[in-house]
Amino acid sequence: MALVELKDITKVYGNLKANDRVSLELNKGEILAVVGENGAGKSTLMKIMYGLETPTSGEIRVNGELQHFHYPLDAIAKGLGMVQQHFMLIEPFTAAENIVYSKEPRNGLFFDRKKAIKITEELCDKYKLYIDPTALVKDCPVGVQQRIEILKVLYQQAEIIIFDEPSAVLTPQETNQLLKTIKDLSEMGKSIILITHKLNEVFAVADRVVVMRHGQVVGNMDIHETDMDQLSFLMVGRQLAKQKIPAVEKGPACLELTDLHVSGNGTMDAIDGVSLHVDKGEIVGIAGVSGNGQSELIRAITGLLPVASGKVTLEGKDITNRTPREIRECGLACIPEDRYLWGSAREATLAENGIMYIHNKQPLSKNGWLNKKKVESFIEETFEKFDVRYGSSSQKMSELSGGNAQKVVLAREVVQKTPFLIAAEPTRGLDIGAIEYVHQALIKKKEEGDSVLLVSSELSEIMSLSDRIYIFYNGKIAGEFTREEATEEKLGLLMMGGQINEA
Repeated sequence: MALVELKDITKVYGNLKANDRVSLELNKGEILAVVGENGAGKSTLMKIMYGLETPTSGEIRVNGELQHFHYPLDAIAKGLGMVQQHFMLIEPFTAAENIVYSKEPRNGLFFDRKKAIKITEELCDKYKLYIDPTALVKDCPVGVQQRIEILKVLYQQAEIIIFDEPSAVLTPQETNQLLKTIKDLSEMGKSIILITHKLNEVFAVADRVVVMRHGQVVGNMDIHETDMDQLSFLMVGRQLAKQKIPAVEKGPACLELTDLHVSGNGTMDAIDGVSLHVDKGEIVGIAGVSGNGQSELIRAITGLLPVASGKVTLEGKDITNRTPREIRECGLACIPEDRYLWGSAREATLAENGIMYIHNKQPLSKNGWLNKKKVESFIEETFEKFDVRYGSSSQKMSELSGGNAQKVVLAREVVQKTPFLIAAEPTRGLDIGAIEYVHQALIKKKEEGDSVLLVSSELSEIMSLSDRIYIFYNGKIAGEFTREEATEEKLGLLMMGGQINEA
């Protein structure tokens, strides 16, 4: 008998059928991967399983018993836990306080902080997930925050753990550690459901894989009975095109940075004397482990961080320390690295998010008044072009899947046809079909003679798209390569602070 059974689960939102008679099983100690395009219904299904959503029809059984989960507490009581894509942590609290939250140890009427720290240390030892129990969550890097989320679920004595797109915000090093953790938990007898769009992760850890498309299950097979090509075809319903990078005659520099310095939190500069250029008709990649100055570089160029010294030139105009609006008016568009923090307003509508920065331009508005018909037409046309899966333009941004939210930001920035585009983590959280589309959009900008600065933690993405690559380490440029010169070994060594022995 299966540990968990979902039978004929259907979930309808208005005219949208997110899940259409979906059935799957999870066995004891198994790692089950559930893959599919953004909007395929994966996350909706898991929210139903965890009590965050109620199914329109269908049933859930745990150990053969019919369940009705109305709240996450109902699911937790039956041994289910969920590590969500966007962490549910209280940032001003310590790691230990977050882990024991809602089941706090007490000394009489009062919270027993020492006992909470001891519990956390024991969990860390048991599961080999080491953190500082006294560290404030807001001061922890993303990889550590995820460990805190996992430990919180384990403290709740979860035997069934759902990981929803767990590597979407992780560096390659953090992802490798996460996959090891998932394997270790399975070997300890935990049963795992892994929601992901990254097929290399599926083949690294999964025992079995379920493929979803348009809210339905289109494949269910043992991992040894399939391969990358078959899963890709099942996910998107077509063969993916082979990527071709056209040769484009480069023009003069579109963006130039000269001896740029940006202050950091401590005594060291976040950006320390960086000089670089991006020419017209060129994609330039920035490679580096997260936290080495890439974020500060983007914010300095876009006017969100002050430049201490040095110069930023765009299209021949000095834009150093000008306002974000002034910089955009000079020809810049930006896909920011965090689609929610920097790229959108979660509680605003899709229409409002889709016309940000261009809401004051014709034909969308005239004399300060929005033309609603033009806005609606623009949104329909743009979202269709970028394959955004949505119900209506009046939906809140927060109601979309993470991948579709990313497509909204991408569509808004690319459609502006600016001469310069910053693309920071443009494919984070996207499925393979959407990644293909993003890459083609960036290549098209290059073909049209525009310039792209690509900042990505995906080394394969940097190497396949970039004409030139700068490696960042400790806020400085550690090396520069053309596409032909670059190898994973060279880039990886410089990204970790090493040096290349030319001999």
